[in-house]
Amino acid sequence: MQLSFRTLSTFTAALCFLLALVWGLLPDRLLAIWDIEYSSVAGLVARRSAVLFAALGVMFYLVRNEAPSATRSALSNGFIVGCWGLAALGFGEWLNGHAGPGILLAVGVELALGLGFFQARRVSVELETAG
Repeated sequence: MQLSFRTLSTFTAALCFLLALVWGLLPDRLLAIWDIEYSSVAGLVARRSAVLFAALGVMFYLVRNEAPSATRSALSNGFIVGCWGLAALGFGEWLNGHAGPGILLAVGVELALGLGFFQARRVSVELETAG
């Protein structure tokens, strides 16, 4: 299924805003899904991650209507690397027993988002070379 950059960016922004809220307000619940014990250190990192998710949400919301460009491509490429890197790390942590099977939900979402942006970027490049 091919998603437009606009749809993908809007969905990503909403997901990032949701994750910012949950990581900021209920980090213990998300960590429990991954079978990771909550601690003050984990809470600190979770709250800081919440701010990063909020920043990503703002960026993807504001760029959703951007025509194919170097800026849009850079944002997509960076997000692809981030998503696939997080997916690899999450899968590795699960394999090593540092996280429970709940982390595989995050891994799946990260793989799917990375693939979505990869396909949207590929279509943008094809449109640029055809035009």
